[in-house]
Amino acid sequence: MKYLAFVLFLVVATSSFGQITHKRKLAMLGSPFEMTVVAKDTIQGNQYIDLAVAEVKRIENLISDWIPSTQISQVNKNAGIMPVKVDKEVYDLVERAIKVSQITSGAFDISYASMDKIWKFDGSMKAMPTVEAIKNSVSKIGYKNIILDPKEQTIFLKIQGMKLGLGGIGQGYIADKVKDLLKSKGCASGIVNVSGDINAWGTQIDGKPWTVAIVNPMNKNKVFATFPLENSAVETSGSYEKFVTFNGIRYAHIIDPRTGYPAQGVVSVSVFAKQTEIADALATGIFVLGVEVGLDLVNQMKGIECIIVDDKGKVHSSKGIDIKKQE
Repeated sequence: MKYLAFVLFLVVATSSFGQITHKRKLAMLGSPFEMTVVAKDTIQGNQYIDLAVAEVKRIENLISDWIPSTQISQVNKNAGIMPVKVDKEVYDLVERAIKVSQITSGAFDISYASMDKIWKFDGSMKAMPTVEAIKNSVSKIGYKNIILDPKEQTIFLKIQGMKLGLGGIGQGYIADKVKDLLKSKGCASGIVNVSGDINAWGTQIDGKPWTVAIVNPMNKNKVFATFPLENSAVETSGSYEKFVTFNGIRYAHIIDPRTGYPAQGVVSVSVFAKQTEIADALATGIFVLGVEVGLDLVNQMKGIECIIVDDKGKVHSSKGIDIKKQE
């Protein structure tokens, strides 16, 4: 449902004032993972990043729907059968995900994992799926069929065959948790980048803020805006590399879970927020909602801003962002 596009790059200082900027690139969660920390030396930098890696693995073993032993996998296995008791951390994350579903009128929905993969974006599709096939593909999706019991701390999926997939919010959640952990261990400044879900805290070693540059997805050599990330997060979802065209209409690989049809009209959404989790989930929801509805939603939300690039290459931004000032 979600493709995290690399349209972001970070401007990083090197060394000064007895501190170093230490970076490590890894492959985790089936995606690129990059950790940058400010530390007194390489030893301390590695210690911080080792803590981050351990935290990623801990959470992955709770919420991944690909690992059979996780609590989310157990919830999926028992769909239509019985509720499953989960840790408070997992319960609360699912509860917050449902709230985002409510806010976006179902454009974001963690039960999207139930979707039949009838759309192919690898060049093999020669014709659109039938109306009936599209309708059937989303028949088991619906956040209203995720039943939470706060007293028993259980999650129950009402329909057999339903599945939860936390990829659209879980990577952002992990970025937030890594940041919180490292701050608690004395790491005063850093950036965690989980496949495009970016959370930064503190400043670079020269005292300047971390800076993120947004690249125009229609022309990757052109940066149209740079923003300071001051104890805040950004996430970008894009479809400009994965789409199909039928009868002159472009269909993105991000599917509307309410209809089964691919989202149209948008190629990139970048969301800025204090927490990566909310930026992560909203980016997908806004992509599906489209430019007008997506901007209207963001403009009603305190502390959230976004930039949308439509399929004509036009850049739209929420009321708190002046693109011209950022160029």
